[in-house]
Formats: sequence, structure tokens, C-alpha cells
Amino acid sequence: MDYEGNQRPDHDDVAVEDSITLFVNDMRIATLIATPEMLRELCIGYLITEGVVSSFEEILDVKVDDAKREAYLRVSSFDQVELWHEVRSSGCIGIKWWTNEDINVISDATFEKATLKKSLTYLDTQTRRQTHGVHVAALFDATGELLAQAVDVGRHSAIDKVVGVYTGNDFSQTFLLSSGRQPAGMVLKAARAGIPLVISKAAPISTGVEAALKTGVTLICFANERQFAAYSHEERLV
Repeated sequence: MDYEGNQRPDHDDVAVEDSITLFVNDMRIATLIATPEMLRELCIGYLITEGVVSSFEEILDVKVDDAKREAYLRVSSFDQVELWHEVRSSGCIGIKWWTNEDINVISDATFEKATLKKSLTYLDTQTRRQTHGVHVAALFDATGELLAQAVDVGRHSAIDKVVGVYTGNDFSQTFLLSSGRQPAGMVLKAARAGIPLVISKAAPISTGVEAALKTGVTLICFANERQFAAYSHEERLV
């Protein structure tokens, strides 16, 4: 319908979202809202980027029931899961609960500015063009070779999926591209995986800058074809 009241039939592609509930060692820890694809990768990435486990080797089994939209995960550090659940369920810890985490990204990787600029083209996916309702995340090696890419209705879930694809490999020589804003929760996902650089076309949030400075992540935001803004650890840029 136009503003003059004229109507015509039309068709729009819209993004799909659903929920999936995660059980770790029979404990329900989270219900995630996500695009219902790459769910196994989503679950694995979530365990890594949210600090449920500290390494891929701690993940013993992953089973996803697509019909029930439930995932059953076995990890070797059950006591750590209980502590994780308690911390994130507390209503008194505030938005800076993460300041007590000891996260330090160690990487000798450097990144060419031209490589970072070229990576921005991977934000333009067919699903994003069709729906205008999804976020994109992509993982690259230091030379700009694409290692993983995912789209999702949630910016957090898109990152979880690409981390889940590459989990088991060395993240210290990679960088992460995201279409979403960068508060602490987003930056820390990269930091927990060991990713030394995050680049986004969107804005940073104060907690995201603070988290990047604390954990050793190079944070780049407002990236476009002409310029970008570096907020932390710019020594990795060459």
C-alpha cells in the first residue's frame, strides 16, 4: 500500500527465528533465539564464547534434537558449569560481572588494513539483501582467507556459529567480522575464543571498549570502504 491508499499484492522474504534450549550435563543453562540452521555449530560456539568451557577438548558430546529444538551437551567440567550458571543468574552482579574473568588474548598476528577493508564485502549476503533482518559474522585468517561465515537474526548467535565452525583450530591468527554493535558481551565472545581482532561496521559501546582494552582484543568499529575507527590495541595494524 502506498501513502495515497493504493493497494497491490506483493511478496516479501522475512528472516526466520526460533528458539533452542541448551542442556549441559542435564542442566538447563540457556534458551537461545536464533535462525534455525547451523544449530550444532551454534551450541559448540556458545560453550566456547560464553566461557562454559575453556577449550574444545572439554566438549565430550553434542546432540541436537531439531524437532524439540533442544540440544544436549556433555562437558568434562560440570562444576564449572554450575558456577557459570550461578553467576549469570544472579541479579546483583550488574553489567560488569565479566571484570572478574581472567581473559588475555595472546597473539603475534598483524593485520593489513587493505585486508580488513576487503573483508567488509562479506557482510553483503543474499539472505541479508532479501530480508534486511539478519546479522552477519565471518571469520578470516590473517591474510584475509574466509574460514567461516554465518547469518542469524541475532548478532551474538552469528558469532557463536562461526566460532563453532572453526573450534578445534588456532584462533590466534584470525580476525572476526561482525555486522552488529560491540558491547562487552560481543567483544568477550571473541576474547574467550582467543580471537585477537574484531571489526564491525557498527558502533562500539563503552563496555565493549573497556573489555577490549582489558583482554587484549583489537577493536575496530564504524568500518566502511573509506575509513574505520580503532579503539584498542592498534599495534596489530600494519
